[in-house]
Amino acid sequence: MKSIGVVTDSHSSITQAEARRLGIYVLPMPFYIDGQVYYEDITLSREDFFEKLDSGADISTSQPSPSEVMQLWDKALEEFRQILYIPISSGLSGSCATAAALAQEEPYEGRVLVVDNGRVSTPLHRSVLDCLELIDEGFSAAEIKEILEQSKDQMSIYIGVDTLEHLKKGGRITPAAALLGSVLHIKPILKLNVGLLDSFKKCRGLAKAKKAMIEAITHDMETTFKAWKDRGELYLLAASSASEEDTAQWVGEIQKAFPGMEVMCDRLSLGVSCHIGHGGLGIGCSCRPERRKS
Repeated sequence: MKSIGVVTDSHSSITQAEARRLGIYVLPMPFYIDGQVYYEDITLSREDFFEKLDSGADISTSQPSPSEVMQLWDKALEEFRQILYIPISSGLSGSCATAAALAQEEPYEGRVLVVDNGRVSTPLHRSVLDCLELIDEGFSAAEIKEILEQSKDQMSIYIGVDTLEHLKKGGRITPAAALLGSVLHIKPILKLNVGLLDSFKKCRGLAKAKKAMIEAITHDMETTFKAWKDRGELYLLAASSASEEDTAQWVGEIQKAFPGMEVMCDRLSLGVSCHIGHGGLGIGCSCRPERRKS
């Protein structure tokens, strides 16, 4: 039996196919579409999701049931003595707190460690990769949990929204604000930092929104995360719910703005895309966690 395994959820943007390549497990998030339950990347493809979203279907996100979480843990524990479970931030979903409570019960106490480090989408994906590196470096499960949670504020991500319609449906903006924004071609920018998604800036048009996001992440790199950047320990991230062509163009713009830095780009998870809709573009950064031995 192997020592330490990793389990995350599909809010990480990690597909089932990639999970198999990485040797990890991904819990598929449930969605209710017109009253019927679907599971991301299992019974609900990305194409089907956006087709239903664009057709005006009633879509809502949901937490996985405790039994679904425990079934996946049981499967992972057949292969590993301990597992680190890295779900969506507790600031964005109650599923993290539910998992933490389950992990205190038999037979999971001491064998399942829940990591809450404020991540979702590409930053969460990056945390999974950080976790695998720490396992390879010989850190214990408890040490890795501590390292990842202590680095929770060492990231930021900005997401430019193409349409206000889904934010209106989710109650994040008023119908009047959505109508005015559409008329004025307003493109809001949201910021994810330490587990919370907040409004950051409003721009007239997509070009200005892209420019503002690149300027924002440049500022973060030169101030808050300068020490990591100077050491070459800063990861450049991107995410998209746009078309492949628009995504490729966005990645090209990021590469031009940050020559020499590799860009890790994901499709935005369906849980985020449910609120963002088509055409969302994101940019962010994440620091390599500082190694600490207990």
